[in-house]
Amino acid sequence: MEGDLPLGIYEDLGIRRVINGDATLTALGGSIMPPPVVTAMAEAAESFVDIFELQDRVSEEIACLTGNKAAYVSCGAASALTLATAAVITGLDPQKRARLPRLEPDLKSEVIVHRHGRVKYEFAVQQVGVTLVEIGGDEGTCPDELEAAINERTAAIIYFAQPARESCWVPYKTAVEIAQRRDVPLIVDAAAQLPPKENLWRFTVDMGADLAMFSGGKGLCGPQSSGLTVGRRDLIEAMAFNGPPHPFIGRGMKVGKEEMAGLLAAVKWYLGLDHEALMRSYEDQVGYFREQLSDFDGVTVRRSFPSEAGQPMPRSEILLDASRWSLSRDELLEALAQGEPPIRLAPAGATGIYVNPQTLKPGEERIVARKLKEILTR
Repeated sequence: MEGDLPLGIYEDLGIRRVINGDATLTALGGSIMPPPVVTAMAEAAESFVDIFELQDRVSEEIACLTGNKAAYVSCGAASALTLATAAVITGLDPQKRARLPRLEPDLKSEVIVHRHGRVKYEFAVQQVGVTLVEIGGDEGTCPDELEAAINERTAAIIYFAQPARESCWVPYKTAVEIAQRRDVPLIVDAAAQLPPKENLWRFTVDMGADLAMFSGGKGLCGPQSSGLTVGRRDLIEAMAFNGPPHPFIGRGMKVGKEEMAGLLAAVKWYLGLDHEALMRSYEDQVGYFREQLSDFDGVTVRRSFPSEAGQPMPRSEILLDASRWSLSRDELLEALAQGEPPIRLAPAGATGIYVNPQTLKPGEERIVARKLKEILTR
């Protein structure tokens, strides 16, 4: 109608914009890119460039910024896992590269993982054709079990970084010593382990892991379809050798010039943040929800730490006393998700919800608190 505001892309498609108080979930779009990242991507979209040259230069810049020997921009952290697995098998051998994912007996074909460290994303490793060799039991893993699992078929040891489970694993330092002594690469999937920013060099430079990979679209607030790997130069080169635009196992994992430029801008932006001030703002949000819901009997708000991925940052945990409320936790989450605007929060135990400040835009905590109060008042 005349005088109406023009529709945005989502409104034009009939899709509602969501307030994300859950996490940097792929299913919700990862994170929100800051202006420098959007600007870099828009500028990169305006010209043709040599993709090999751009990947090399962007990677050099990111390696320098993070204090690593080398870096590589991938199509998300999952494709980084696939390319890293391919890299430790093929190196720069074109005949081996052409044979993947068919692993004949002369190719290394096993990757070691901890029982308590397994995740559903490990399929990104398996699609290269390798077999996962699980070590450890219900009580955890000892160094001797890791040592015994290594043989002539071992391509790599992979850790899926989850701070809450680390007590059940062979410690990183010990594992690195074993891996180096047996000449087996140790890879850390740290996709969601930002913050802290120090993780960009802690696993590789400080601990000695051969490779570490991160999601570009989570804590870094870069393009959602980007990932970052840092570490050993020869393995990074082998990842690029297996990656796009080469017509082999990584061909479908294409990284655009826009994502490369955007991720570089995101790393610069992220390292330049005042991280202490950011954490204070998260703590303030926890206090805000405690204050706003203090008048509701049977509702308890407490600080939950660390986050769902083990990141060193707080969340608000809001608990409903089932003896005082006929409204269930799931009904509360559903009412929020179906409201206007839709609000997505995470479940906490049997009767609670989490509000994650990391993914809330400034001021959205007030909308969430208001909607919670409206629903609880009804």
